[in-house]
Amino acid sequence: MKIAVIGQSLFGQEVYSHLREEGHEVVGVFTVPDKDGKADPLGLKAEKDGVPVFKFPRWRAKGQVLPDVVAEYQALGAELNVLPFCSQFIPMEIIGAPRHGSIIYHPSLLPRHRGASAIHWTLIHGDKKGGFTIFWADDGLDTGDLLLQKECEILPDDTVTTLYNRFLFPEGVKGMVQAVRLIAEGKAPRLPQPEDGATYEGIQKKETARINWDQPAEAIHNWIRGNDKVPGAWTEAGGQKLTFFNSTLNTAGLVPEGEDLPIPGARRPGVVTKAGLILFGNDDQMLLVKNVQLEDGRMIPASHFFKGADSSALELTEEELVTAEAVRGAWKRILPSILEVEDSTDFFKSGAASVDVVRLVEEVKELCDGLELENEDVYMATTFGDFIQLLVRKLRGDDKEGECVINYVEKAVNKLTLRMPHQLFIGGAFVDAEGAKTYETINPTDGSVICQVSLAQVSDVDKAVAAAKDAFENGLWGKISARDRGRLLYRLAELMEQHQEELATIEALDAGAVYTLALKTHVGMSIQTFRYFAGWCDKIQGSTIPINQARPNRNLTLTKREPIGVCGIVIPWNYPLMMLSWKTAACLAAGNTVVIKPAQVTPLTALKFAELTLKAGIPKGVINILPGSGSLVGQRLSDHPDVRKIGFTGSTEVGKHIMKSCAMSNVKKVSLELGGKSPLIIFADCDLSKAVQMGMSSVFFNKGENCIAAGRLFVEDSIHDQFVQKVVEEVRKMKIGDPLDRGTNHGPQNHQAHLRKLLEYCQRGVEEGATLVCGGNQVPRPGFFFEPTVFTDVQDHMFIAREESFGPVMVISRFANGDVDTVLTRANATEFGLASGVFTRDVSKALYVSDKLEAGTVFINTYNKTDVAAPFGGFKQSGFGKDLGEAALSEYLRVKTVTFEY
Repeated sequence: MKIAVIGQSLFGQEVYSHLREEGHEVVGVFTVPDKDGKADPLGLKAEKDGVPVFKFPRWRAKGQVLPDVVAEYQALGAELNVLPFCSQFIPMEIIGAPRHGSIIYHPSLLPRHRGASAIHWTLIHGDKKGGFTIFWADDGLDTGDLLLQKECEILPDDTVTTLYNRFLFPEGVKGMVQAVRLIAEGKAPRLPQPEDGATYEGIQKKETARINWDQPAEAIHNWIRGNDKVPGAWTEAGGQKLTFFNSTLNTAGLVPEGEDLPIPGARRPGVVTKAGLILFGNDDQMLLVKNVQLEDGRMIPASHFFKGADSSALELTEEELVTAEAVRGAWKRILPSILEVEDSTDFFKSGAASVDVVRLVEEVKELCDGLELENEDVYMATTFGDFIQLLVRKLRGDDKEGECVINYVEKAVNKLTLRMPHQLFIGGAFVDAEGAKTYETINPTDGSVICQVSLAQVSDVDKAVAAAKDAFENGLWGKISARDRGRLLYRLAELMEQHQEELATIEALDAGAVYTLALKTHVGMSIQTFRYFAGWCDKIQGSTIPINQARPNRNLTLTKREPIGVCGIVIPWNYPLMMLSWKTAACLAAGNTVVIKPAQVTPLTALKFAELTLKAGIPKGVINILPGSGSLVGQRLSDHPDVRKIGFTGSTEVGKHIMKSCAMSNVKKVSLELGGKSPLIIFADCDLSKAVQMGMSSVFFNKGENCIAAGRLFVEDSIHDQFVQKVVEEVRKMKIGDPLDRGTNHGPQNHQAHLRKLLEYCQRGVEEGATLVCGGNQVPRPGFFFEPTVFTDVQDHMFIAREESFGPVMVISRFANGDVDTVLTRANATEFGLASGVFTRDVSKALYVSDKLEAGTVFINTYNKTDVAAPFGGFKQSGFGKDLGEAALSEYLRVKTVTFEY
C-alpha cells in the first residue's frame, strides 16, 4: 500500500520504519521544518532512505488550503495517510484525499480525554486505566470513528514520561502498524465514538498548572505527576514560584521531621526532609516530592531546598574566568547549532545527547588537569552558568558541602591513634539513636569499657530502611552503570586496605581477635571479598531461552537478573568485619541497598567500615548500620514490609525465628548460615604431622569462635593415642595473652557470657564421663580468657558430642580400624551440616567419604581453607543459601522472564 506519513518525532520515525519493514511503500513524509539547524528524526530517517520529505511551515493561509501544498501532496498518489504524531493542523482536503482516508494516533482511550494534553489529563484525573486509540480522521476534534484501542494499567507513581515510555510509545508503534495491516487486509473496523463518557480538556499550560491545595493528597499527587515534566505543577512558596517534580504517595516509614516550608493555601506547611519535600492534602495525608525547580530555572533535589535557595553565585577570579571561557568553547564545539553560549543555555535543550555528556566531561577534565568530574555532574547542572559554578567549586575544593560530621572516640593503641565512630549510620550520616540511647562495648582483653555506642531503636530501623529504599528507588545507585558500581566497590576495597592496620586493631580491641590473624583473615579476606565481587558487577546477566513459537508469529524469551531492593543483613560477633563483607559485598554488587545490624558486642569495625564507604563515594542511603539488640533491631528488620531480603549468620534457634518472621511479614527471601557440629575424620593412613597441625587449626583457629570449627574429631583407633599425645604437646606450646602482642596465638573469648557458656559446657562434659585431658578452666588473669581444652573418650550420646561449643574445645572420639561406613554414620548423625573434613592418603577413600558426608563444605587433607571464589553454606539445620563465589549473587538477585512476540 502507498502511504504518506504525516508527523514528527521519534515515535513518527519508528512508525515509518516499521511500515517500510512490513513491505508498504512510503511515498512521502510530511514533517515540521528544521529547528535550530536540526532536522526532525522522522524527516532525517526518510531523507537517508531516499524518501521524498516535505517540511511545510504551514498548510493553510487565511483558512484556505495552499494550492501548491495540495499539488505536491497529490502528485505522490498516496492510498492512505498515517498520522502517528502531528502538531500541525492538516486540512480536510489532505485528510480525505487518499482512497483509504487517514488514520491518527491518540494517547487516550477515546472518547475520554479528547484534546492535545490527553496523557496529562489521564494522570490528573487519577484514571486507573489508560491507553491509546487509533481512529479515522474527520473534521472534528478527536471524534472520528474508532479503528483500534489498547489499554494498560496506570501505576500509582506514573508520570507522562514513564507512561509514554512503558506503554504508549512501544505499544503505540505496534498499534499503528497493526491498524495499517487491518486496512490493507480489508478488515479495519469503523466504530462510531460514543458520546457517553466523552471529555474534552484543553492544552495544559504553565499558567493553568498552579496547584489547588484544597483537595486530598492523592489529587495533589495526580496533579503534580500529570504535569511532570511539562508544563510543571507549581505554587508560590518561600518568596518565589516553585515547580514540583517526581511526586509519590509511597511515604511508608517517612517521618515529617525537618524544616517547615509555609505554602499559602495549604492546610499545613511542607516539610523539607532528607527524603525530599513532604506535602499535605486537606485530608492530612502525605505525599513526597523529590525534585523542585526554582524560579530561576535551577532544578535541585527537594531535600536541598533551603541550601539551594540560599546558595549565592561565586565571584570568579581572572584565572577562573579564563577557564570558564575555555569551557564555553567546549560547549560551542559540542552544540554547533547554538550561535552563542549564554549562562542560561541549557545543555540538553540545545540538543545534547548522552554521548555529548561523556565528551563534555572528558574535554573539561583535559582542560582542568584531570579534575574529578562525573557524568552526573552535568545532569545536575544543565545550564552553562550552573555548570561553571559547579566546576569552580570543584576546582576550589568547596564542593564537599554537607560532608558527614563524625564524632570520633580516639584511643592510642598498637602504636596507632584509633579514630572510631560510635553512632548509628543512617542515610550517609552518623546520628544518635532515638532518645540518645547508648550502651557500653567492652574490651575482652581486660573487661574495660571501650566507649559508649548508640543503641538503635525501632524508629531508627524505620529511618534506615526508608533511607535504603529511597536510595534504591530514586538515588544515584540505581542509575549508575554496573561497571561504575564495581568501580566504587574497588575503591572501597582500596580504602579498606589503606586502613587495614587500624581495622585489625579495632577487631583485636573489640572482639579479642589476635592482631596478626585479624590482619590476615578478619580484614585481609574482607578486602579480597570486596575486590572479588566488584569484578562481578558488570557480569551479572540473564539468558535467552527458545520457547514454542506462537505461529505464524515468533517469540523471543529472555531472563533478567535484577536486584531485590532493600536487604537486611544480621551478622555475628566472631568475625565482625569479615562476616559483614561476605554478605554485603555480594548484596551491593547485585545492585541492592542494605541495612546492617552488627552484633551488639562487636559494633566498632562495622562503624569504621561505614566511614570508609563515605570516603569511597558510595551514595548516601545505600549502606546503613545499626548497632543494637537482635530482639529489637533484628526483629524489626525481619518484620519490616519494605525489606525484601534477610541474610543472617548466627544460631539455629534464632535463624528459625527469623525465617518465621520473614514468612509472616511479606514472604521475604532469606538465607541462613546457622550452627554447626562439623566432623573431622582422621584415618590411620594420613600424614599424621599434618593431621595434628590441621586438627589444631580446625578447633583452635580464632579461639574456636569459628562457625566451621571441627566440633568433633573421629580418630582411627590405631593412631588415637599418638594423635592425642601430639595434640596435647602442641596445646601446651600455645601462648595465651594480649591479642595485640605479636607472639600471642590465643586471645580472649569474645565476651563474658560466652566465657560462662564454655565453662558450663566443659563441666557437663566431665559430668557425663568424658576425659578432660587438658584445659577446661578460665585463665586466672583479667579479661575473658579460656584455656584451650581437649576431651577424649567422648561417646555419641554425650552433650559435648552433639552440641557446638563455639570455643577452643577439642572433642575426640575413637572409631574402629577400617570401619569407614560406621564412622560416616556417626559423623552424619547430627542435625547440622555446615562443614566436615577427612585426612587420608587414600584418594579413593577420600572421594568416597566426601560423597557420603552431609555437609556444605568438605575439606580433604586441609581445613579452614575458604576462598572468596568458593561458595560457602550449610545443609540441614546449618541453614541454606550461599556466601562467597558466584552462587552468593543469586541470594541477592531475582530473575525476571520477559517474552516478546513479533
